[in-house]
Amino acid sequence: MIIVITGPTALGKTKSAIKVAQTFNAEIINGDAFQTYKELDIGTAKPSAKELALVPHHLYSFIEPTHNYSIAEYQCNLRAKIQELLVKNKNIVIVGGSGLYIRSALYDYEFLPNKEIDMSNFEKMDNIALHQHLGDIDPEQAKIIHANNRKRVLRAIEIYYSTGETKSTLIKKQEHKPLYDVRFFVRDLNRVELYQRINQRVDEMFERGLVDEVKSLLKKYDSHIHCFQAIGYKEIIDCLINNGDLEQAKEMIKQHTRNYAKRQMTFIRHQFDVTYYKNDVELIKEIKNV
Repeated sequence: MIIVITGPTALGKTKSAIKVAQTFNAEIINGDAFQTYKELDIGTAKPSAKELALVPHHLYSFIEPTHNYSIAEYQCNLRAKIQELLVKNKNIVIVGGSGLYIRSALYDYEFLPNKEIDMSNFEKMDNIALHQHLGDIDPEQAKIIHANNRKRVLRAIEIYYSTGETKSTLIKKQEHKPLYDVRFFVRDLNRVELYQRINQRVDEMFERGLVDEVKSLLKKYDSHIHCFQAIGYKEIIDCLINNGDLEQAKEMIKQHTRNYAKRQMTFIRHQFDVTYYKNDVELIKEIKNV
């Protein structure tokens, strides 16, 4: 049995996952992209040492902060861990809000080839010319990707010249069927309450020493490493570098987290067949009925 407890931050996913794991003799696997990194603890809302000790946890705090951990690597790591636990006849609980990471591992995603090609001429183009070129070689992707999303436009062009096929064609070859018998669960919380919980969580992170955590990390690592793009870290780093106001940084973190939560829910609704639950008692009852 594979259970996925997902949804935006501040839903109480960690506590729910532990309760489910204890009830069904399961082990927990991390489904949050940034909780994979060592030393990023408070800002990623990583489970506490006490929580980690309650049941076996996997794929937490095993990536060095200097490494740009990719979705393809996560796919490989999660599938390997699932196989390891299934061989042991263990039930599995995957918990986290990184929906695309989770989907890439649980469905038959194959990452597109990435042959090295010279993109320097395209990188010199402005956004409009670049998007027009994409329209010439891959009209379907040009309709999907906005001209201002330069990174995605460049990637779609790179795919065409490195593979000889358009991104649209390669995507159509993948059926994206689930690889496992898996059930997805999300706590049903109205937006007002969710946003209140997000605001409260950010306040608690600051009280627990988030700013000091960031300062400590900056003494050891360059401010531009990938993991510092996580919400909570990038705002404080910008604030510290530019001598800004930490209270304003806190409010920005709240706003960015609320915005991200909205995007998470949109992705989940469109990508997963979800069962909603009100509380842990209802969640456990739903799982027993699976």
